[in-house]
Amino acid sequence: MDFTLPRALEEVRLRTRAFVADHILPLEAQADAYDDHENIRLDLLAQVREKAKAAGLWAPQSARELGGMDLPIIGWAAMYEEANRSIFGPAVFNCAAPDDGNMRVLRKVATPAQQERWLKPIVEGRVRSSFVMTEPHPGAGSDPSMTLTTATRKGNNRWVINGHKWFITGAGVAQHFILLARTSDDPRRGLSAFLFDRDQPGWSIVRRIPIMGPEEHGGHCEMVFDGLEIPDEAMLMGEGDGLKLAQIRLGPARLTHCMRWLGLAKRAMEIAYGYVEARESFGIKLSQRESVQIKLGKVAAAIEIGRLLVMKAAWELDQGGRARTAVSMAKIQVADTLHLAADTAIQLNGARGYSKDTVLEWIYRYARQARLVDGASEVHEMVLAKAYASAGDDSWRWGEDGDRSHFSA
Repeated sequence: MDFTLPRALEEVRLRTRAFVADHILPLEAQADAYDDHENIRLDLLAQVREKAKAAGLWAPQSARELGGMDLPIIGWAAMYEEANRSIFGPAVFNCAAPDDGNMRVLRKVATPAQQERWLKPIVEGRVRSSFVMTEPHPGAGSDPSMTLTTATRKGNNRWVINGHKWFITGAGVAQHFILLARTSDDPRRGLSAFLFDRDQPGWSIVRRIPIMGPEEHGGHCEMVFDGLEIPDEAMLMGEGDGLKLAQIRLGPARLTHCMRWLGLAKRAMEIAYGYVEARESFGIKLSQRESVQIKLGKVAAAIEIGRLLVMKAAWELDQGGRARTAVSMAKIQVADTLHLAADTAIQLNGARGYSKDTVLEWIYRYARQARLVDGASEVHEMVLAKAYASAGDDSWRWGEDGDRSHFSA
């Protein structure tokens, strides 16, 4: 087994780290760099994005012909971790949710005409996008098959959308949307996916839902559909393929969350160690106290476990596998690790950590969502339990050459 990055990907990682240090981290200390929802101000973001494009660090998940870097998924893992050393980083490099997941799924399943109309502007950074799936109870949450929003055929070439969605990330600034709606009562093929534009009539944003933590650009919105008409050419894949599309999109999207969260966890560790190495109490540095070393050691081990799980899942996806259990393992581990790292760093920094003098309190509030978004931790634990029930002790095999489900020895 070889755990080293290919030279080209290591070079991307190092360039990303240097760009973050030189162009993004200094902005975090500027009070006027933030918008009203504690993210980077959009006009400032546009300026730094131009620098990222000039540096060749732009849209790592997208094809070169569209202006992206065309990295393999293991390359995403290396780059995204460095990008999210800053709380502003992913948005700068155009690898933040939900655009990141939308770009990947559109690249994978959209027709050439759909890619030109809907994908290219997102890759180029001219528009933002959103994925419209989650609904209020009793509608879809972690289980897309519970979708209640309907798409009803109108004439020979149009669909009419009616329904209610909420917690739709980025909807407040999105121009392009991917929507899941029910087209039949078939339990497996009852959903279809559609594309629509912000300027089309027949839908509205009810509110931007206030949340505990800092927000992505565009927030988390509640939306109502009341007669939105979508033509056949804006259907993604085929009628009844909505659940399949959701699976194609959500697996890798969960993993990219983990990649970014690892960057935040490492940043928290970095701030914590910097403080305890400098701070003295009762005659010795805090970093020399065994109790502090134990806390830092626990976080360091958790981060490394998360990185290995993420890379294993990324490798499986690059080999063409679904990596379902690998992604679930990574999602559980890294979500917990992010919270542990932020909490530990605040504890070690004391009042400084609890204040806004560092980004630790930002990361702490942001971290709580990690165990909820893209499937609650309990859902992923159910996935792992079912997989074990099916495979038994074979769950732990290393695999053989040509086996895409495991590392090959």
